[in-house]
Amino acid sequence: MVASLPERLLRWFDEHARDLPWRREGTTPWGVMVSEFMLQQTPVSRVAPVWEEWMARWPTPSALAAAAQADVLRAWGKLGYPRRALRLHAAATVIAERHADRVPSDVDELLALPGVGSYTARAVAAFGYRRRAPVVDTNVRRVIARVVHGAGDAGPPRATADLADAEALLPADDAAAARFSAALMELGAVLCVSGRPRCDACPVRADCAWLTAGRPEYTGPTRPVQRFAGTDRQVRGRLLDVLRDAPGPVPRDALDAAWSDAVQRDRCLLSLLDDGLVEQLDDVRFALPGERH
Repeated sequence: MVASLPERLLRWFDEHARDLPWRREGTTPWGVMVSEFMLQQTPVSRVAPVWEEWMARWPTPSALAAAAQADVLRAWGKLGYPRRALRLHAAATVIAERHADRVPSDVDELLALPGVGSYTARAVAAFGYRRRAPVVDTNVRRVIARVVHGAGDAGPPRATADLADAEALLPADDAAAARFSAALMELGAVLCVSGRPRCDACPVRADCAWLTAGRPEYTGPTRPVQRFAGTDRQVRGRLLDVLRDAPGPVPRDALDAAWSDAVQRDRCLLSLLDDGLVEQLDDVRFALPGERH
């Protein structure tokens, strides 16, 4: 890999990076952490307005920790995978109580927080504290697969190897490495995309092993496309919508009206109860957690 790759990519990023609210001057490590929780499997366009409302309402971990879980789930809205909201609430509580309301900067301390995995811990260290930490998501894996390995796609995740690949590309300087990590992600999100990569506009095309090889077709294992319509995930969302839109607990028939398949509906309601996203009250009403009025 030629030494010019970081320089070219950073120059491109300085000029073309999207104006995302969590990238703006003054964003705290807490703001970065909130964005990373929200962005998991959710498009930027849906996250941005919710993130801005969230940060205006709960600008610190202690502010979120003091909020009722029902309010947190309502504010999460349609972002999907609502367990992330409860995990973020739990992480905020730990930060407020054990870290003096300051998000840790150490990767190992971040990993000890509820709901924080390898990717999120390194993203917060890099983007929240400008630390040199390899940050690997789907976009980064695809860029490295093409530019470094000459493959059309990255194939199944390989945690250790993926981190080593990213680590090898990072500049030595902390701030430059953090910005380079963001630039790699940006390149994969807007140019080096999965379907029709825009190689003609790529700032590192001269360094790309895949392009040099004639863009050979990827023939390795792929992930199945996830459908949504009719899945338990959709049903769970419908049931939560009923509770989020209600001013308080609702009777069982309100939930029954949300989905016609009784077997699937009951299975999903039980899973929501098991996940702590819904509570059943003594009088056979249902509510968001902690909401009993």
